[in-house]
Amino acid sequence: MSAFAPALLSDIRSRFAHVDSCPFQGPRIFFENAGGALTLKSAVETSATFAAIPDNQGRDNPAAKALGEIIDRAKAHMDTFFNPEGGQFFVGESGTELTFRLIRTMITGTPPGKVIGSTVEHPASRSAAQHWAGIAGKPYVSVPHDDATGSVSADAYAGAMTPDVQVATILHTSPVTGIANDVAGIARAIRAVAPEAFIFVDGIQHASHGRIDIAAYDIDGYVISPYKVFSRHGYGIAWVSDRLTALDIEQLIDGPRANWEMGTRDTGAYATFSDVVAYFDWLGAQQDATLPPRSRIEAAGAAIHAHEAALTGALLHGTGNLPGLADLPGATILGGADNPMREGLVCFALAHVPAAEIVTRLNGAGIRTHIRKADHYSGNILTPLGLDAAVRVSLCHYNSLDEIRALLAALKDISDPS
Repeated sequence: MSAFAPALLSDIRSRFAHVDSCPFQGPRIFFENAGGALTLKSAVETSATFAAIPDNQGRDNPAAKALGEIIDRAKAHMDTFFNPEGGQFFVGESGTELTFRLIRTMITGTPPGKVIGSTVEHPASRSAAQHWAGIAGKPYVSVPHDDATGSVSADAYAGAMTPDVQVATILHTSPVTGIANDVAGIARAIRAVAPEAFIFVDGIQHASHGRIDIAAYDIDGYVISPYKVFSRHGYGIAWVSDRLTALDIEQLIDGPRANWEMGTRDTGAYATFSDVVAYFDWLGAQQDATLPPRSRIEAAGAAIHAHEAALTGALLHGTGNLPGLADLPGATILGGADNPMREGLVCFALAHVPAAEIVTRLNGAGIRTHIRKADHYSGNILTPLGLDAAVRVSLCHYNSLDEIRALLAALKDISDPS
């Protein structure tokens, strides 16, 4: 795996706002991308443009027509980015809100049977599934994840499957362990036993790392939060299969039958995601400008993966004379130090320095990280490991090896027991 060439990395970084400084703190290194990625400058400009427009779609005027065309174009861009076969995209309040809505529709719209999910999932999907399973009187089956790998396997799902499973949920990548799950493999294991089950996937943490291919998964719902993939807060994106839309979905009485969207659509949300897709297209063209659009998206994802793998390799195993996280005394690396399914995130703990102290001292050194506590967000991961907290270092493809070196130098001092 190799990092980006310096000139390309410089070009990449120039396209993001606040890449090396915080308007409240001043100069800083940003390793809190899992909490919200940096925003494309183009998305900032697009947001301002559309925030000022008073018109809405569905009216008989030129502005309304233009706004409708912008939304249609954005949905075409989403098709290229996510690569589904059929179905439709729509935006909602947030990734969590859409997660609840899709899972609610699946559970309440299917015959009696079970709902299955895993212990590695974010509380959004676990809470939605367990809440609506309880209301619908459907037993909830919890598949245990592997504490050592920080992930859940297709075999684990297969061992818990029964033919009466009606709804299944899958986490694409964990925001705590940083480890991706084999979505296609898990979906195959589910359908091998319950072929008509509705399958939901939480792609929120995975999206910024590229390489989404819905057509390869055989699923019914996929949700992301665009603020974690270079856009802004205030909306989420959902893809739903045609068979999911055929269920009894929530909509206005006498409105269009297949319409998931409620109220006046936020054109600016759609337009800022077009900016995201345009960025991936540009990055893919830097790898090979002759590729067609979908292939450029795939090339961008492969390049992002290679760059982030190089950075996480240095973070875990060191670079030059700087020890890596795995070399520090008393270190625990969630998911293991050599996990090939890791995606740009390392969560760790030191036996002799509390996680909160590490985050505070790194902040003092101008390095932004985050603490994950054994609470309702991360307790499902940390508690089985005997940890009350851990430090999350979440990087993205615009981060540099120099920033990794600065982090390792600071951690070398923080971890020094003397």
